Amino acid sequence: MQRIIICLMMILWLAACSNGASSKTPMQKHRGHSDVKGGVYLEKQHEQPKAAIVPLTVDKEKFITMMVKKHGFNRQQLRTVLEQTNKLDWVIGLMDKQAPQSSSSNVPNGAWIRYKNKFITPDNLPNGVEFWNKYDKDLQRAYKEYGVPPEIIVGIIGVETGWGRVMGKTKIIDALSTLAFHYPRRSQYFAKELEDFLIMCRDEGVDPFDLSGSFAGAMGYGQFMPSAFRNHAVDFNHDGHIDLWDPVDAIGSVANYFKSHGWKRNRKVAVVADGQALSLDTGFSTKYSIEHLAQSGLKPKSSLEGNKEVSLLRLDMGDTYQFWYGLPNFYVITRYNHSTHYAMAVWQLGLAVKRAR
Repeated sequence: MQRIIICLMMILWLAACSNGASSKTPMQKHRGHSDVKGGVYLEKQHEQPKAAIVPLTVDKEKFITMMVKKHGFNRQQLRTVLEQTNKLDWVIGLMDKQAPQSSSSNVPNGAWIRYKNKFITPDNLPNGVEFWNKYDKDLQRAYKEYGVPPEIIVGIIGVETGWGRVMGKTKIIDALSTLAFHYPRRSQYFAKELEDFLIMCRDEGVDPFDLSGSFAGAMGYGQFMPSAFRNHAVDFNHDGHIDLWDPVDAIGSVANYFKSHGWKRNRKVAVVADGQALSLDTGFSTKYSIEHLAQSGLKPKSSLEGNKEVSLLRLDMGDTYQFWYGLPNFYVITRYNHSTHYAMAVWQLGLAVKRAR
């Protein structure tokens, strides 16, 4: 009997060790040290270039020279790193599909309903409740420190990654180098993101080949781009590292991002309107006086909290349009993603999870 008990204890101990290992984030698994002189930390398998070396393009050599002069990177090591990156043609194809497309249609077809139903579903809400309950103390601390309520943080992380369930499987360095050097339409933007990514890996002592994210290089629970990491990410769990694959650091970082972009504590996001104003331009970047909207036939259903100027939002409900007064906090949400649908989905998903608790 005693042997059986000992065996069971050993099994439980091994299971606990296994669970502990699997719970490590990619940064924790692949972090080495951050004192590599003039370069990034590389694990053994990445210390040598591939056998078939392809000469670097002029743009890559210019990028290397900039990194050497501006950030003190070692030229040869960075050349070795970039020689090992892969051009991902499918990433370029997906990026082309993301290009902005204008629509002049003034006939409702249910576009908002279809978009909302991607996120706000009976099956999805329990996942949000589980995340909120698990990290409630961290969400409340973020609210206290940054003024951003839990429902907004929960909404962002829910829309971006389904609360950590889908964080992307593309090697970030491959995605960013592809778009920086083989996608002229936005090469300047992605070259800057690649720059910030390499600095992040150097500072955190993480092998850049071991981090995966979206096809555009976004990473972690909140899908920060590398520039957002460098400008807004915080060590919210106080372990000495900033790690966006850690949900606590992600919560604090999202809150800090919103505060940095002007989020106002305890203020409304948007107010639904009575009436129709089909002749007016709409969108999060529009600006109208309350008087002008009143003259156009709109009336707020609740207080606008003293705002004299608002944006005019239009949601396609299928058989009609629903108009909203967009307040400053709504505009702040669009700093995360420049889309009226996105910002409204974040807000309404967060509120739906809050009600489901």
